[in-house]
Amino acid sequence: MNEIVAAVNNVIWSPALIVLCLGVGLYFSIRSRFLQLRHVREMLRLMFDGKSSNSGVSSFQALTMTLAGRVGTGNIAGVATAITFGGPGAVFWMWVVAFLGASSAFVESTLGQVYKEKINGQYRGGPAFYIEKGLGMGWYAWIFAVATIFATGLLLPGVQANSIASSLQTAVGISPNVTAAVLAVALGFIIFGGVKRIATFAEIVVPFMALGYIIVACVVVALNIEQLPAVLKLIINSAFGLDAGFGAILGMAIMWGVKRGVYSNEAGQGTGPHASSAAAVSHPAKQGLVQGFSVYIDTLFVCSATAFMLLITGQYNVQAEDGSPMFTGIKGVAAGPGYVQTAMENVLPGFGSLFVAIALLFFAFTTIVAYYYIAETNIAYINRKINRPWLTFVLKIGIMGATVYGTVKTADLAWALGDIGVGLMAWLNIIAILLLHKVAFTCLRDYEAQKKLGLDPVFHPEKLGIKNAHYWEGKTDAELLSSSIANAALQDAEKAKS
Repeated sequence: MNEIVAAVNNVIWSPALIVLCLGVGLYFSIRSRFLQLRHVREMLRLMFDGKSSNSGVSSFQALTMTLAGRVGTGNIAGVATAITFGGPGAVFWMWVVAFLGASSAFVESTLGQVYKEKINGQYRGGPAFYIEKGLGMGWYAWIFAVATIFATGLLLPGVQANSIASSLQTAVGISPNVTAAVLAVALGFIIFGGVKRIATFAEIVVPFMALGYIIVACVVVALNIEQLPAVLKLIINSAFGLDAGFGAILGMAIMWGVKRGVYSNEAGQGTGPHASSAAAVSHPAKQGLVQGFSVYIDTLFVCSATAFMLLITGQYNVQAEDGSPMFTGIKGVAAGPGYVQTAMENVLPGFGSLFVAIALLFFAFTTIVAYYYIAETNIAYINRKINRPWLTFVLKIGIMGATVYGTVKTADLAWALGDIGVGLMAWLNIIAILLLHKVAFTCLRDYEAQKKLGLDPVFHPEKLGIKNAHYWEGKTDAELLSSSIANAALQDAEKAKS
């Protein structure tokens, strides 16, 4: 099984995908005049703008739902793995993926908004929707939908669950079997509650967990601040093969940096548009800009926090392509959350290991919940054609089973299966957004033009020559603006009840 999975991974994660991820991100950045820099202030403003409606969620809720998927075990175990197999230079290439990926995230999330639909009273959208409507390729859309259901419903949850079990067993000795049972019950409670419960859960948990982790990581760095310049120099030199110790694995640094960067921030992978399509906004570019900033939060903040902790404390290993050790800073611990737990424990005795386990529990569990929402959205897409409501129930049972299975299986197999899911989705989605990017940049120019006139931008696809954006067609400015503002009294009443 391991050999088969490894062979498939070698095909999917060939150098072609690495070039595609970086090349498309660079092309989008240049084409948009580096919107990820020009619109940082607007990204921050929009992040907290608007409220949810009965059909959709707010921009902030959509952001936290997306971050629930992006901020996960990749930010802890993934960074440790990237350093092990790619050296410290892999961290730099993760930063590059984040910077360039912000433009890819804008494109895919804007497209998700343009071609979203209202299904059973809820906004739904994602790559399957914009592939069908924007490209007119229903067969391609079905391939993406089916691949995503298997990837997010069956392959990827095991990575998150396995990291939770590993960290809890290391910190407090909890058996993986016990962890599996608790995760299954908690996951069932959330996913059987519907989209609103998922959004509310993410809105509360994600900001708390990310901020807490970053603060503690900053404390670790501050306690070793004199080493930070040397660590930054090591990252840069290793990234370009200038370091004597790690220069021999320059290619691995790029490959693992991109691989884990894409896994962590998911820019271009096609997961982000699912949550961003659920946002109630008056213009697609609004949510595109918000989602662009989410990539920064994931990689530049959370992943960097992990990397600095490992490199400053020296609690990491690096191995050559043939498996021989190049640097050994920690013995007897497999690449993954154990590195970070050991590093934190050395700096903050009696607290560090448990804190990482708790952080990873929140990170990874919210990611599993986000995976369910993504898979459910693709089932909703399929059910528009074949109407098989029982598929959603099967998905719920399937993702709970995958979570339990991943909790008790080996980490290597879980990561390898997860890599297949990420790579397959990335191939399918990046090709699609490359073919459709003109629509997203048309939206961006329209948004910028309206902002210059002092307007709160609204979207009329017929004026821009964009076809098949059926949700938006025929609506007045007032209707579009009101769609992004909820009935405050209704929300207050709901909060009072809860």
